[in-house]
Amino acid sequence: MSSNAIGLSTFTLASPFTNSDGAQFDHVASLGFDVIEVCLEDPSLISAEWIAEQAARTNLTVGICGAFGPGRDISSDDSTVRDSAHAYLRHCIDVAHVVGSALVAGPMYATTGVTRMLDNADRVAQRARAADGLRELADYAAERRVGLAIEPLNRFETDLINTTQQGLELCDLIGRDNVGLLIDTFHMNIEEKTLGDAVRAAGNRVFHVQVSENDRGTPGSGHVPWGEFFTALRDIDYSGQIVIESFLPTVKEIARAVSLWRPVAPSMRALAVDGLAFVQSQLSLDGAHR
Repeated sequence: MSSNAIGLSTFTLASPFTNSDGAQFDHVASLGFDVIEVCLEDPSLISAEWIAEQAARTNLTVGICGAFGPGRDISSDDSTVRDSAHAYLRHCIDVAHVVGSALVAGPMYATTGVTRMLDNADRVAQRARAADGLRELADYAAERRVGLAIEPLNRFETDLINTTQQGLELCDLIGRDNVGLLIDTFHMNIEEKTLGDAVRAAGNRVFHVQVSENDRGTPGSGHVPWGEFFTALRDIDYSGQIVIESFLPTVKEIARAVSLWRPVAPSMRALAVDGLAFVQSQLSLDGAHR
């Protein structure tokens, strides 16, 4: 496995992340991370120029992640909702271009939290709407040298794309080289038969990686089969970013969204420090980091 930059998601720090959170860049840099993954929850509260300035000041690389709440559903049968999702994702792509992020990542195919029992015809139609919208956005992103990393979510958070295989099928429907997958160990631990096989099946379609423990806590503190996971990343020669996206109830909006009702680490600082050390230890098994 080639050298991997390790990052921390702003979901662990504040929600929504705004132009008043400049000190968080210093905090992430002081902990030893290479990357800050900025989630654009409310675009009116944060600007691309400010992000770029803070990143340059603290020598951090920026990744951009989307937040797909109500009104941001590219697969909706309501054209007004699809248009809203399209505008939001286009904005995310523009921000990524300005701040130098190679990707926009997230479950961009549908609104998170929607769980409906649809018949096969309706589900096929929903996937087609998602693919049509994301294909157009992929072309827009390609013009700006930005990729799209689609994240499968577990069954409790979406009814559309739960597994790596389903994600790959959506990528095939979209049919663009700058579209791939964000794989997240928390969701994979619920949905995949084996993490290693899923990673190897995705191969060079793995554009981005997020890591979290089975309880959403510190990587390395639970029962996720980490050896299997990192071995598979080495097998596919994954050289992209690895971002810690774990949570504590201290960030209330995110805790509510992911149904986190109890602390799963002593503190956010401990989660970040211990998580970083664990990921570095896994990468050092191959001499991979830095």
